[in-house]
Amino acid sequence: MADAPASTPTPSKPAPRKRKAGEPLDPSRIRNFSIVAHIDHGKSTLADRLLEVTGTVTLREMKEQLLDDMDLERERGITIKSHAVSMRVDRDGEEYELNLIDTPGHVDFQYEVSRSLTCCEGALLLVDAFQGVEAQTVANAYKAIEHDLEIIPILNKIDLVHARPDEVKEEIETTLGLDATEAIGCSAKTGQNCAAVIDAIIDRVPPPKGNNDAPLQAMVFDSVYDEYRGAIIYLRLMNGMVRPGDRIKFLQAGTEHEVLEVGQLTPKRTQRDFLSTGQVGYMICNIKSLGNVHIGDTVTTARGKQAEPLPGYDEPKRMVFCGLYPSDGHDFENLREALGKLQVNDPSFVFEPETSDALGFGFRCGFLGLLHMEIVQQRLEQESDMDLVQTAPNVTYKIQTNDGVWNEVHTPTRVPDASDIKEFQQPVVRVNFVMPAEYIGGVMKLCSDRRGVFVRQEYLSPQRSMLVYDISLAEVVYDMHDRLKSITRGYGTMDYEMKGYEAGDLVRLDILVKGDRVDALSIICDKRDADPRGRAVIKKLKEEIPRHMFEVPLQAAIGTRIVARETISAMSKNVTAKCYGGDISRKKKLWAKQKEGKKRMKSIGNVDIPQKAFLAVLETGDDESKK
Repeated sequence: MADAPASTPTPSKPAPRKRKAGEPLDPSRIRNFSIVAHIDHGKSTLADRLLEVTGTVTLREMKEQLLDDMDLERERGITIKSHAVSMRVDRDGEEYELNLIDTPGHVDFQYEVSRSLTCCEGALLLVDAFQGVEAQTVANAYKAIEHDLEIIPILNKIDLVHARPDEVKEEIETTLGLDATEAIGCSAKTGQNCAAVIDAIIDRVPPPKGNNDAPLQAMVFDSVYDEYRGAIIYLRLMNGMVRPGDRIKFLQAGTEHEVLEVGQLTPKRTQRDFLSTGQVGYMICNIKSLGNVHIGDTVTTARGKQAEPLPGYDEPKRMVFCGLYPSDGHDFENLREALGKLQVNDPSFVFEPETSDALGFGFRCGFLGLLHMEIVQQRLEQESDMDLVQTAPNVTYKIQTNDGVWNEVHTPTRVPDASDIKEFQQPVVRVNFVMPAEYIGGVMKLCSDRRGVFVRQEYLSPQRSMLVYDISLAEVVYDMHDRLKSITRGYGTMDYEMKGYEAGDLVRLDILVKGDRVDALSIICDKRDADPRGRAVIKKLKEEIPRHMFEVPLQAAIGTRIVARETISAMSKNVTAKCYGGDISRKKKLWAKQKEGKKRMKSIGNVDIPQKAFLAVLETGDDESKK
């Protein structure tokens, strides 16, 4: 019997070379990725599981929504700020570094999302396996496509009894045009299949391009202010390396600083000897002047050959403006300092000083949306211990006067007389509504009541539909989201993007308290809504403003025309209580004396207007128009 031929030995794979201490990590072993999704689809929970699976955080340190470290984020259960964290993974003896930048899901924080995506090469598109594709899923997916990122679809919550992964995959392919055949199903809550997500990141997200030997080139994507250490800058290195002791330069600000410390977030700040190409980390330079840090700035070396400035970010569009005033006038400078510190961390809002006859000295602040405005106010109250009075929000309008000059108007008090206005333009947004098909009629009626213009209707699946309307931004930011949730029983979602400015039949509605115009209560609205809106606001004010010792008339006016009036009656004392019988002339004398006193008090008395009254102007007049 012939001997069997000897089998040829398979060539063994060379053992991976271990990285020496002090040697930078090869950029091909780095993966920078983001998680994008609709609000409440499980981004923060998936981030928790990835930290757990990679061993970055021990079970003892673990808690829910670990990266959401702000009190407000934990209270509301939403992500407000982007959070960066570095994870180390060993696979087949090779060391990989995964840098996750967790992003918010709410429409108001789109600016945070775009900043994060600029620093990444890939994105996990997280979709709820039960709820499916929602409005923000569509918006965030398109943002990732615009940034030319590798998109990995992930179906979360597959452990739910009502999960429908096959239908949701169809929705992803139909709505977004992405191949969902290799979508990974997982449960961020239980940790089911989360290891497969790590493998997909390593295999499918491309490594960063760049060279450690090139001049330093890094992008500032966020910053926070520390009372003791100054501004702490978060940056992503595109080229080169940075070490403590280096002299660096901010190209946009034109300032030079010495690097005191560099490190990475794991998720706590962990000091490193250096940061190299492709890495995401932080840098401390003892920067005390808040104006020296600009989000989107490029960091390069101050000596030798310098790098080219990076494109940075688009300037965010502030669409909602309101006044913030300290309840105690002596706190004006404290409020200015608190706003300055907050702006280092959140450059998407702006502020400038203004005065009000009713409220004194304060600031006119611009925000990305209504939730953003709420968050900034609450952060000021909690982090800086400020007691604030907030005026009703307004959007930005454009007005062309008779002499042909265009002006941007952020507050109703700056609207000129109607006779001086040639054209009054309002911002219009394109709104995408995603909802179960049975609620289409209710949402269409809501949009037509707000004078929306129908654009198109699409079916994502037999049970789910998307409506697209063009609506005035003023109608959207006030209470459109709340009304949508009540009409669709919580299943409807919306997302909007700025379309442009269009001419409208708009007027300024003034509120007069005791004959004096209160500038903080003025609003801009459509002429056809002015009468019911004025009546609704006046009725609401009557409930909110307490009674005084004198009569307080409340009026709503357009120019010189009064459209609504209510009167808060005076508190009365029975001055004839001690008169038992006798001549009526004695009672008449007491009544006349009381009347004279109230008349004198009315001429010199001040009306106290509580904070709730300033928000009464948010009433749209819907209830009034139904009567």
